[in-house]
Amino acid sequence: MKLYVPPFRVRLEDWSGWTNNAWSKIRSVVGRSFRIPGQHESIYTMAANAVLQLVLDYDIDPARVGMLALGTESSTDNSAGAVIVKGMVDRALLELGRPPLSRNCEVPEFKHACLGGVYGLKSAVRYLASDGAGRQAIVVCGDIAEYERGSTGEQTQGAGTVAMLVEEDPALFALNLTQAGSASDYRGPDFRKPFRRYASAPADQNSGKLHDYPMFSGRYSLVCYIDETLRAVDDMLTRLRVTPRAFFHQIDGAFLHRPYHQMPVTAMAALYAWGLSKSEAHLGELRQLCEQSGADYDKVLTEMRSQPRLFDAILNKTFDGEVYPESMKAVRFFRSTPKFEEVVTRKMSLGSERMMDLGNLYTASLPAWVAAGLEEGAERELDLGGKRFVFVGYGSGDAAEAIPIQVMPRWKAAAEKIGFRRALEKAIDLNQKQYEALHDGKEAPGLLYRPSGEFVIDRVGSRHESDFQDLGIEYYRYVP
Repeated sequence: MKLYVPPFRVRLEDWSGWTNNAWSKIRSVVGRSFRIPGQHESIYTMAANAVLQLVLDYDIDPARVGMLALGTESSTDNSAGAVIVKGMVDRALLELGRPPLSRNCEVPEFKHACLGGVYGLKSAVRYLASDGAGRQAIVVCGDIAEYERGSTGEQTQGAGTVAMLVEEDPALFALNLTQAGSASDYRGPDFRKPFRRYASAPADQNSGKLHDYPMFSGRYSLVCYIDETLRAVDDMLTRLRVTPRAFFHQIDGAFLHRPYHQMPVTAMAALYAWGLSKSEAHLGELRQLCEQSGADYDKVLTEMRSQPRLFDAILNKTFDGEVYPESMKAVRFFRSTPKFEEVVTRKMSLGSERMMDLGNLYTASLPAWVAAGLEEGAERELDLGGKRFVFVGYGSGDAAEAIPIQVMPRWKAAAEKIGFRRALEKAIDLNQKQYEALHDGKEAPGLLYRPSGEFVIDRVGSRHESDFQDLGIEYYRYVP
């Protein structure tokens, strides 16, 4: 695995001061900082940076790569996708005196909000199990998460990519798709990016930038995340033929989609509480939790065993901000108990602290957390070989995947090459004017930066003639 993030960092303590937000709350709920791309970058340059470093640092034979998949919701081209990344990487490899990626290489792009990378990973595993047997696949996922200044989502921005080499004999961890759980249900205005939004929010007149601000519905989106995660994990547990309580004790840790620090924590607490309702043997613990939290036990049991149609509440205009009011009362209380710290938090600690400095990477948030966790494990010399984790991805709109993974015996040597901490060290802290300028697509005052060892947007095409057209097409260059 290999991580790339832009060098430009916004410290959330500084941002809190600029925007009159409470830093203590921002830190505990969101994190410490996020990255923002420079004018010379796009989702394609960031993806190519991660892929090129993956090939170089792990000494991958480009001829063996039969698939290069891109998972993102930040595409700026409605026709080409992963092949743009392949083109950049090929040219850079040739400039470095190395062979390019195989000409016989598939180049699909996967889009489903933050789940595109997981879908790309599953596709790569299936590819290697069928017509790609004996070859390798690279999955690169990443996004540019941007929100309007002054919006409730502004502090949850971020940018970055993660590239992963997928092979039949993996070095880091193995995925078992036969035991993976899936869930999907259309949720309407959960979190969307309709093309029509550009009509009401045109490009900035000075920079020409089209802002990729999503349409999101805060409280509704949180409920959708928890609900779909529950359904995917239920499906996985059915395939594993184990109870939720037993599974919690069997796994050594969990990585969940992480748009900001507290969301996966809330989801994990909900998974534990809902799991108590699945077995008669654990209803006593659930009843005790309800009594301590002031939640109505009978209502909680009814809610946890229901299958609500969330979108119906939107269509019928009956959504009031909560679908499981009594159950979430118990979940919120559970998060304050020593039992939560003992059973849940410690299983989510690996890599969690490092993720506080990453921001929201949408599609790359989950694999980045796995990368952070494995690198931390290697640095701390933990014995992770053979350990079992669960990998839960989520994409608004609405779908989730829950996949059991197992760390391989030779994981440490590969984890030491991830370079997560090294990628974060190249930080240039922005002041308020610089942040606002880059956010708005303008040149940042006083910001001196010379790209090195990375891809840049060299120019943007402007021709629109009868025999040749490249209007709006980006041309890229590798800067050694």
